[in-house]
Amino acid sequence: MKKYWLLFSQSLTVLLAMVFIVATLKPQWLIRIPHAESGLTLQQAPAIGHVPRPAGSLSEAARVASPAVVSINTSKKSRSHRRGDPWSRFFNGPGDEPHQDGLGSGVIVSAEGYILTNNHVIEEADDIEVVLLDGRTAPAKVIGVDPDTDLALLQIQLDKLPAIVMGNLDNLAVGDLVLAIGNPFGVGQTVTSGIVSALGRNHLGINTFENFIQTDAAINPGNSGGALVDVNGHLIGINSAIYSRSGGNMGIGFAIPVSTAKTIMNSLLKEGKVTRGWLGLEPAELNADSAQVFGIGKNAQTGQLPQGVLIAGVLQNGPAAKAGLKPGDVITQVAAQPVGNVSELLSQVASLQPGQASQLQVLRGQKILQLNVSPGTRPVRRSAGPR
Repeated sequence: MKKYWLLFSQSLTVLLAMVFIVATLKPQWLIRIPHAESGLTLQQAPAIGHVPRPAGSLSEAARVASPAVVSINTSKKSRSHRRGDPWSRFFNGPGDEPHQDGLGSGVIVSAEGYILTNNHVIEEADDIEVVLLDGRTAPAKVIGVDPDTDLALLQIQLDKLPAIVMGNLDNLAVGDLVLAIGNPFGVGQTVTSGIVSALGRNHLGINTFENFIQTDAAINPGNSGGALVDVNGHLIGINSAIYSRSGGNMGIGFAIPVSTAKTIMNSLLKEGKVTRGWLGLEPAELNADSAQVFGIGKNAQTGQLPQGVLIAGVLQNGPAAKAGLKPGDVITQVAAQPVGNVSELLSQVASLQPGQASQLQVLRGQKILQLNVSPGTRPVRRSAGPR
């Protein structure tokens, strides 16, 4: 009997040792018995290294693009009264008023620290601070601004900066999935999804030169200057404005195409500004009412008004006046390129080299004239402010 008892105790000791080792090294091998008093049995997904994403997920695009999207904090001193005016000091008090803070977004486009954002995000700012997704911060230097397209180029000095990949718009189509990345309302970086709702949007009255990508991806205050990216995480636009009656997202947002942004960025890098051609005239859309006012008749063969842009006014001693343009003329071509509306005219004139003679085709009455004009440099305007 003593022999059997000794064998039993040794076997039990070995078994307990094995259970202890398994519980320590491979606890998942043990069968979990739910607590009888709770009556609760849970099933847990296995903790594996990589979980395949479901079809249609945009998580990879967000992962690729998000590190290059930054928050931009600005501050400026209020300038509501003149410091040197004694009456202003008497009624408003001496010294500077408290700082006014602003918030927006930006996109790192190169490892050298260049950042694209909206001009209205940093306009008149005394201090600009950039906050990266990894928590790093840096003061930003303004390289140049272009209020006519509402773009600005900044630069920060930090190492190992994540730069976004520039996208290609050649194959972009209405209905394509896109992501909008930015810092709305200062809550932190946020990713929203939607589709391309329209391409080439203009006549919105937002900027002088407009060629917007329209999207229904949620864009709210603070998203300005952030990234609109495709399903590969490549930059296709700089979020710029929204249509809203409430101040919040209503599913109509506008982004400046990356092709425009690159052209402006290159000009700002080279010259610190964008130089555009200018004629010094007031263009207007040609319609039945304006044609009647200026006595412009319809084409005898087609019965339609001529295709072109009406000149409603000409600046005295400006390039257009010196070239012989008059109110009532209809510009039909600029440098051999057809002109169909005011937006096309502005863009084509802006592309002319200041000081270099170019040819305009003009309809005056029933006569077609070829006029040589030497464009001036388009004056830089101030932006309309935050949107």
